[in-house]
Amino acid sequence: MKIRCGYEIAYDIGSPSPMILLLNLAPDRAGDIVEGEDKVRFSRPVEHSEYRDLFGNRCVRLLAPPGPLVMSNDFVVRDSGLPDEVAAQAVQHPVQELPSEVLVYLLGSRYCETDRISDQAWSLFGQVPKGWPLVQAIVDYAHSRIAFGYQHARPTKTAFEAHQEQKGVCRDFAHLAVTLCRCMNIPARYATGYLGDIGVPPVDDPMDFSAWFEVYLGGRWYTMDARHNVPRIGRVVMARGRDATDVAIVTSFGDCTLTGFKVVTEEVPDGA
Repeated sequence: MKIRCGYEIAYDIGSPSPMILLLNLAPDRAGDIVEGEDKVRFSRPVEHSEYRDLFGNRCVRLLAPPGPLVMSNDFVVRDSGLPDEVAAQAVQHPVQELPSEVLVYLLGSRYCETDRISDQAWSLFGQVPKGWPLVQAIVDYAHSRIAFGYQHARPTKTAFEAHQEQKGVCRDFAHLAVTLCRCMNIPARYATGYLGDIGVPPVDDPMDFSAWFEVYLGGRWYTMDARHNVPRIGRVVMARGRDATDVAIVTSFGDCTLTGFKVVTEEVPDGA
């Protein structure tokens, strides 16, 4: 299947402002583009450069000049059309046997305070069989614990706060599940990208980027989604990191006001 992806994000820049953008696809999906180009386009000339961060994400840095600035993109990717993989037999590695590069995903981070939730995590899941059953139990818990609503969004909300308040958006589901997994010695990382209403009934809410997470079991990473808690079709990852801090789509260091935001994620009909 083919999926059209894109965005249009508008800012009013009050003074010259450095910015970091994580708006490109993850490197492992870049080869799936079949139409267009995964390149940030600017409404007026802006000098910019690209680099890879510590997590391998493609980042664009620029100095945004004063005035209106629109960043946009539009491209089509080829996707397998298969739902997220379910691997009921995937095993959990003892910490001492984990690859060194995944150990960072066992540690607490800005939005994932393992120290504040660890005791509760062990009381809830200490007797659950390790591996996939344990991860699924955590996903089930986070899914039922938090009530979804855009009105519950707050950029400073942590996993502990989402757990206490029992409401949030997709990033809060992901942060809570990631934190609980780490407490139970399962490496977990936060992911963000495109996830349209493909293979599910459409909703009336405006399209947005989505957040989910990945766990390391059986020698590889698996995609998990605590908000939806069902395998989904057409997930296109943009960036991965410890939590939302590492994958913020726009980080600005100046006087910038968001004035417009639009995301497109839709299946392209056969023959189109």
